[in-house]
Amino acid sequence: MHQRRTAQDSAAFLLAHLRPGQALLDLGCGPGSITLDLAARVAPGPVLGVDASATVIETARAAAAERADCTTRFAVGDLYALDLPDDSFDIVFAHQVLQHLTDPVAALREMARVIRPGGLIAVRDADFATFSWYPAHDGLTRWLALYREVCHANGAQPDAGRRLPAWARAAGLTDVQVSTSTWSYHDPSERTAWAHGWAHRVTESALGDRARELDLADSDELAAIADAWHDWAREPDGWFAMIHGELIARIG
Repeated sequence: MHQRRTAQDSAAFLLAHLRPGQALLDLGCGPGSITLDLAARVAPGPVLGVDASATVIETARAAAAERADCTTRFAVGDLYALDLPDDSFDIVFAHQVLQHLTDPVAALREMARVIRPGGLIAVRDADFATFSWYPAHDGLTRWLALYREVCHANGAQPDAGRRLPAWARAAGLTDVQVSTSTWSYHDPSERTAWAHGWAHRVTESALGDRARELDLADSDELAAIADAWHDWAREPDGWFAMIHGELIARIG
């Protein structure tokens, strides 16, 4: 699911600010699809993608090789304590990252540390309270409630999108631009990919494991939620939409 993401559908609010030669850091880069798109726009500027998962970094490196991109680098790192000097980058980008953190304000401060004067922090996060779908389905209602329960138990914030300006202010960022954008799914192929991705995450990822660990759901309920996603994908009139918060902060 993450490998389908592009700079156009996930970072459109940033694209007008990109210039050839800029140094760009993508935090929480995942499998690298967005990173590599951004790299093409700032080439020949250096680009580094950082993620906490060694496995996903290997996936990103493989994606770079497939695109014959020999310059974009990927590394495992801790976004609270980046192994990078001050004033290293012109752009720091983080997509769907702050919502998973226990201290997003500290992460924003660390981003600001590695930005050169005049550079930009660009963050985008979903706001799960805005998720909407058709037709109604009790299984999807339970899915959203369960996801929120797991996030809160982890000390994370699923409704991150609306909190970006508050977090930026708490981090001492003052020159900010705020926007919103949406993802929506109705096309049958996109609807199927979205539903199958969530069905997989519910049953075969850390989300399901954590739900079982916390006794929030058992395997039978998780399987029923996955089935609900498949049911929704087969609906000819199926529709899903979500709002994202977006924020660009210029570092003085």
